[in-house]
Amino acid sequence: MREPTPEQIRDERVYRSLGLTDAEYDLVVEKLGRLPNYVEAGIFGVLWSEHCSYKSSKVHLRRFPTSGSQVLQGPGENAGVVDIGDGMAVAFKMESHNHPSAVEPYQGAATGVGGILRDIFTMGARPVAFLDSLRFGPLDDARTRYLFSEVVAGIGGYGNCVGIPTVGGEVQFSPTYRGNPLVNAMCVGILPADGIVRGTATGVGNPVFVVGARTGRDGIHGATFASAEDPEEKERSAVQVGDPFLGKLLMEACLELIASGVVVGIQDMGAAGLTSSSAEMASRAGGGLELVLDRVPVREEGMTPYEMMLSESQERMLVVLERGREQVAFDIFRRYGLEVADVGRVTDDGRLRLIWHGEVVGDMPVAALVDEAPVYERPIGTPRVPEKGDIPTTLSVREAWLAILAHPSVADKRWVYRQYDTMVRAQTVMGPGSDAALVKVPGMDKAIAMATDGNSRYVALNPRRGGQIAVAEAVRNLATTGAKPLAITNCLNFGNPEKPEVMRQLSDAIDGMADACKALDTPVVSGNVSLYNESRGLDIQPTPVVGAVGVIDGIAKRLPSAPAREVAAAGLELWLLGREDDRLDGTLYGELVCGQPVGDAPYIDLAEERRLHELLQAIAGAQVAVAAHDVTEGGIAAAAAEMMIQCDVGGELHAPVEMALLGWLFSEAQGRALVAVAQDCAAELARLADTHAVPARKLGWLGATDDVIVRQAGDTAFTISLAALRDAFERAIPMALQSGAAEASA
Repeated sequence: MREPTPEQIRDERVYRSLGLTDAEYDLVVEKLGRLPNYVEAGIFGVLWSEHCSYKSSKVHLRRFPTSGSQVLQGPGENAGVVDIGDGMAVAFKMESHNHPSAVEPYQGAATGVGGILRDIFTMGARPVAFLDSLRFGPLDDARTRYLFSEVVAGIGGYGNCVGIPTVGGEVQFSPTYRGNPLVNAMCVGILPADGIVRGTATGVGNPVFVVGARTGRDGIHGATFASAEDPEEKERSAVQVGDPFLGKLLMEACLELIASGVVVGIQDMGAAGLTSSSAEMASRAGGGLELVLDRVPVREEGMTPYEMMLSESQERMLVVLERGREQVAFDIFRRYGLEVADVGRVTDDGRLRLIWHGEVVGDMPVAALVDEAPVYERPIGTPRVPEKGDIPTTLSVREAWLAILAHPSVADKRWVYRQYDTMVRAQTVMGPGSDAALVKVPGMDKAIAMATDGNSRYVALNPRRGGQIAVAEAVRNLATTGAKPLAITNCLNFGNPEKPEVMRQLSDAIDGMADACKALDTPVVSGNVSLYNESRGLDIQPTPVVGAVGVIDGIAKRLPSAPAREVAAAGLELWLLGREDDRLDGTLYGELVCGQPVGDAPYIDLAEERRLHELLQAIAGAQVAVAAHDVTEGGIAAAAAEMMIQCDVGGELHAPVEMALLGWLFSEAQGRALVAVAQDCAAELARLADTHAVPARKLGWLGATDDVIVRQAGDTAFTISLAALRDAFERAIPMALQSGAAEASA
């Protein structure tokens, strides 16, 4: 099929199908000084898409703190990098693959893992861990069960094959994601602090290479597809197909090539493929690139320059090498059996020039493609006023406790992480099921702490406070292990930015996240924005997801989220750090009884939050406690039950006389943690809490009992067997999937 002429593109408004609005097309014409041809219009369309340019969010993202003494590389590169001391650093980033996963969940999730992996080793870091953050609709829906099962299989299928452990993450379920699941993937890597490699095309005349897989037609329009509505109605051809075995070879070859010292710049061909990698590398250097497209290795006949530039075929990299040292690359990549092709050179004219069989088929200013992409200050709606009023306490304590533990968002996730290799490379110190994962730094008594977190219910009720909580929860998860939090990455998953109410959510959530980052000294060093998460006109609840990274010196000082069974059975005191609370605003309990998020977001005070984090680090450093677990969704009841289930020991909880019992058990007020401590260490725990100005109270005990007893004013208010709590917690997800399978076969 012949490509339309520049005149047809203008007159028939073909540019709209390429992702450009009328005003944007006019701007392209102005930047070029002429009408764009089909290749050029397509390139502008993908690079000016929401997915690549962040045109609706950029003005708000600038409010994030991005610097600090620990930050070696902030936003703008393939991943952020922070210093962890002793000459070592950590590279990490999180990205979304929501829209592809809604259409083809296995490949959408798998290629999300593959893409974030390449972002990390591109920085010169050895990847050591994956994490994820997943959102689905209710499990009573057959489509949801299919998406859930296939996404988990795709994550495991790629991660297990490349030999990188998946050590942590989270999964939540809500009707808001019924038509639009969220698949956010995070990767963490280790590198020397002075060994950062950047995606920059410098050195006029230096050769440019395409390495890795051959280019095919899969993934064309993937970036514009990710900026459109109703992804389930889009073509599957926009979804990439991954090859994890090739990905493993590419990772090892690139790390070896980087170690050789011949790499000037290297970039993953992610969204928009060769287009984004070439334009972004040239933009960072303030220069240009000339690409000869008939040298690009392809796997399908008759591929056009347009298809080559926009293909998102996986396992490909663009590499700029020192001129005269090309043979080093040839030798390395051929030894790994990988394609390597010299496709161009670095120029100093500031243009991206494309040549096809001796003819120039594209000639565009790099600055216009990348730096001068339109930035919109879209209309922002009025702030949501949180609802006031009491939340009905219609469920009994027993009903609520069992229902919350059986809710798939809270319930045991072993069905998920048993499909992942969590221990490969033998550096995992604490894996899935812990508040945060710990991965050992090879050769050092040091571990990286990492966690993902987010709660859309809070952000829907109060976007700014919900944004604060998203950061605080993720960072608190690190602190409960005894680690020092360092920085965060994020995925901002929101609905249609053309709706003022969605832009209000995004703007306020960013402000809240920025508040927390400043208060907790955890700058944003990388991230991703995923907009147009809507299905048939219905936007998802705003879902900012945070990936936090920290470091613990002295691995033996770590705090697990539950004590060992034999230690707990011998008797431990259970303490609550942080203020008491009995409000049900924003709680899962409130959603269960009302059928939707109700009230305001839970209480949070960022100064209190920071003091708690510092106290937890001090407790771990002094080895005062044997376990710590943060109090979050489901409140004290869920946190205590999870700790008791994990160590297989019951115990007692003592509620304050002045608190409403049900509210006290299920409040989700922030800035709190449960700590298990031996009796002879309790006084030191109380002293440390007083030093850090954190309220602390002996909440009860763990011991040799098969029940969980709740007392108030000296009386037994409630008793439930640990077996009943465990049954609700552990069977929820497997039973939901089994019942769905039984229905399908009936």
